[in-house]
Amino acid sequence: MLRDITIGQYYPSGSVLHRLDPRVKLFWTLLYIVSMFVFNTFLGYVVAGVTLIVLIKISRVPFKFMVKGLKAVWMLLIFTLVLNLFMTSGEVIWQWKFLKLTREGIRTAVFMGLRLFFLIIGSSLMTLTTTPNQLTDGLETGLRGLKKIKVPVHELAMMMSIALRFIPILLEETDKIMKAQAARGADFDEGKFKDRVKALVPIFVPLFVSAFRRANDLAMAMEARCYRGDVNRTRMNPLKYKQIDRIAYLLQFVYLAVLICADKLLAPLLTKVLPML
Repeated sequence: MLRDITIGQYYPSGSVLHRLDPRVKLFWTLLYIVSMFVFNTFLGYVVAGVTLIVLIKISRVPFKFMVKGLKAVWMLLIFTLVLNLFMTSGEVIWQWKFLKLTREGIRTAVFMGLRLFFLIIGSSLMTLTTTPNQLTDGLETGLRGLKKIKVPVHELAMMMSIALRFIPILLEETDKIMKAQAARGADFDEGKFKDRVKALVPIFVPLFVSAFRRANDLAMAMEARCYRGDVNRTRMNPLKYKQIDRIAYLLQFVYLAVLICADKLLAPLLTKVLPML
């Protein structure tokens, strides 16, 4: 299960999406996430799904590798679907005691499941095609205007970069500790819930000790290299927009225009024909 978590991992494939400026990909991701909450029609999700499929194809990242990240949150997905399926009021289709299935509940559950799926895959696509250093530079450069109101943009970007780097390291460390404990006879799958929680204590204690030790070593290494934050800081490879980045920005507005047309113009006509949508 730990190896199935893809958050913070980078998958090099040399695709066009990998070569885009990180600011473009950050804006793309933000726009895509916002569109998932603003538009709530069947055609809107079709446009978002087709767009995501095209981007995955361009990135040349195996779809199976991206779907592995869903295994860590499948319980959340199922809980969300069941909650919306049976707890949404409306036209009752089936009822048993206090459980009732409504037409509106089916629609809400399907749309909520698609929304979570697209959000997880879309966010993973950005981290899989962008290195932590690129993400840090893109975030810091994109938010540099906030420095005028004393927002510590560089520090925030640095913390995000360190957090992304620590995720795969801590997951690997957790996997090693669990295997070591299992070799000593520890059982994490059997017994009562209380016993299984107690069995996790020998994992969390060395994991926290290792995390604090790594953080202390990192702080000492940064101080030894005279790290002083954003004061007089320069970059070896400053970010510069290329022609492909401008085309990507243009495609973002095309996506937004198509989504608005599908949601506001075509969706009402389709709803008259198929009320469930």
